[in-house]
Amino acid sequence: MFLNKYWLITPLVVNLIRIIINSVNIEIGLNKKVRRAFGIDEIALVPGNRTIDFDLTNPSWSIGNFEREVPIIASAMDSVVDVNTAVELTKLGSLGVLNMEGIQTRYENPEEILSQIASVGKSEFVPLMQKIYSEPIKEQLILQRVNEIKEKGGIAALSGTPQAAIKFRDTLVKSKLDLFFLQGTVVSTKHLGLDGKETLNIQNLCKLIKVPVIAGNCVTYEVAKLLMNAGVAGLMVGIGPGAACTSRGVLGIGIPQATAISDCSSARDDYFEDTGRYVPIIGDGGIITGGDICKCIACGADAVMIGSPIAKSTSAPGKGFHWGMATPSPILPRGTRIKVGSTGSLERIIKGPALLDDGTHNLLGAIRTSMSTLGAKDIKEMQNVEIVIAPSLLTEGKVYQKAQQLGMGK
Repeated sequence: MFLNKYWLITPLVVNLIRIIINSVNIEIGLNKKVRRAFGIDEIALVPGNRTIDFDLTNPSWSIGNFEREVPIIASAMDSVVDVNTAVELTKLGSLGVLNMEGIQTRYENPEEILSQIASVGKSEFVPLMQKIYSEPIKEQLILQRVNEIKEKGGIAALSGTPQAAIKFRDTLVKSKLDLFFLQGTVVSTKHLGLDGKETLNIQNLCKLIKVPVIAGNCVTYEVAKLLMNAGVAGLMVGIGPGAACTSRGVLGIGIPQATAISDCSSARDDYFEDTGRYVPIIGDGGIITGGDICKCIACGADAVMIGSPIAKSTSAPGKGFHWGMATPSPILPRGTRIKVGSTGSLERIIKGPALLDDGTHNLLGAIRTSMSTLGAKDIKEMQNVEIVIAPSLLTEGKVYQKAQQLGMGK
């Protein structure tokens, strides 16, 4: 009706543009505009016009040369993964990553150290951790742990910081390693270092160690694209949302996971369109329940990396406790120890059957049931389901659960 009335069309278009711009950017001061970001607790998944049978769902995914039945990776934390849990996770169709700079590679008998960590009080914890992690990393123990995992039938995946990757790259090359996770609070392809001090070239590392390199963590489209161009085989997304991580409080850095995963998965899709090479996105941190995993996949993740849910297993090395990777920092600790308890076997947590009703048992069953309900046959279809902003998703109608600390109110 306005087609012939240009004097009406112009202001309508201008106002529409203003609405679009204002919906993306918010002014927090005269010279600072910001973008609204969303966490996984603020969104909900919307059922479509079909459902499918549970047995038709297939949440499998590929990382490097491995296809995994379960889109879950256990975090490279000393409270989560040791040799035995890495092997058990492999046999369950999942994957566990061993911390190359952790207790397992500093001590011949890590069990004694883990018992010591579990026994001290809150005020003694950080000084004890700083002392324990001051023990040097031993090259022979890196090789030994990799060999132990391989000999028991597991996938040997190690995680290390950029500094450790530089120091131990020759060790990594001569090991029987299957996957390497290059992991830091923030990882980028450009690092400004001191004169005369070696910095990591991620592209060279990917070529040198001759196994797939999964890099992280990042939270933006631009950095994700740069890391993919450098040759990484996977990308970990998330800064600071982990249950035991305090980086957001200490450093003020991070982007809520729903937005971070969505932005980085957009970079993956554009990179795939340009090159034909698919780089899986791994949501890392802040993921507790099966529902959290489902929402991360819907935002674009191919899999997730989780710590505290696995730390609750009866076989976890943390003995009912869980702590952040940056906790032992001798200068600026950015993690804490939390008590998570032991709620069941590793198999019960990953594949069930569940004994708990809070979404922390049978994570694979939760993923497949959600896919069935949403009509998604595989991960790619799950990535395309409708999402809405839903701040009241976890509280609406849950007064009794919250008051009695049951189910979602725990």
